[in-house]
Amino acid sequence: MFGRWLGSKNATSAAQGNPLAGLTVPRTAGVLSCRVLDPVNEAVQQAEFVVTDSAGRKVVGGETDPFGTVLATVPAGDYRLAVTAEGFTPFHGSATVSESGHAGLGDVMLQVAAPPQLPDPGEWEIEPNHSQIGFTARHIGLARIHGRFNTFAGAIRIADRMEDSAMHVIIDASSIDTNVQMRDDHLRSSDFLDVGRYPTMEFYSDRFVHRGGSRWGVSGALTLHGVSRTVMLDTQYLGLGNGLEGETRAACRATTELHREDFTLTWQTMLARGIAAVGSSISIDMDIQIVPKG
Repeated sequence: MFGRWLGSKNATSAAQGNPLAGLTVPRTAGVLSCRVLDPVNEAVQQAEFVVTDSAGRKVVGGETDPFGTVLATVPAGDYRLAVTAEGFTPFHGSATVSESGHAGLGDVMLQVAAPPQLPDPGEWEIEPNHSQIGFTARHIGLARIHGRFNTFAGAIRIADRMEDSAMHVIIDASSIDTNVQMRDDHLRSSDFLDVGRYPTMEFYSDRFVHRGGSRWGVSGALTLHGVSRTVMLDTQYLGLGNGLEGETRAACRATTELHREDFTLTWQTMLARGIAAVGSSISIDMDIQIVPKG
């Protein structure tokens, strides 16, 4: 059947029963497919998949469509398929794809994963040597500039009910670092952060919201350049582990996007073509480890 679907002499009859009959596949290639479902047979949308060859090299990757379908055209050979989705245990399978053939894995059923263990209630603090607060900004409408803040501290109170937890983070604004001294000096000046008047940035959380699986939203007030605005940190909790000295650690990754104008950071120079030298939005990316306080 799949030989006809992939373009043999009987393609016309195959087209009558297969909506993908018009798919063009190179002669030396074939098709690998499956449908990704949850435990109640609902399609898992935007599950990530990666197809690797027998040497472990990535051949193709992407996300499932709205119907949970994985469909990849690959050279003939042996492959491994990995499928991951938030809140589910990963799937790993293998398939052999022949020339002008179709390797169908059928319905792949993902099982619900147990959520990672949360930190014990109590006082925790950010461990700065294994944490990073970084940012990315657009430059001249083309490239991206990456930077970080080298000095910061934070305290987290983990409540019996995680949603009732709270955190306070303080960042030394003068510790901004983009690896270019002249640019960093400009960012510290009154054109931008004005660290002489506003030496610190602070974030106070007001709510922890569980979004399912390991995903959380942490909302709160960010004070930057003397202005406070509510921001939401999209957070992925990575679980608990032990450090080299046996100490307990918890880790998470958080992202958000800030708009400079919201914090009166309005300095701008326009290039000859009317393109802004500095983009209006800043992407914040944090990798945080916390340890019990004291």
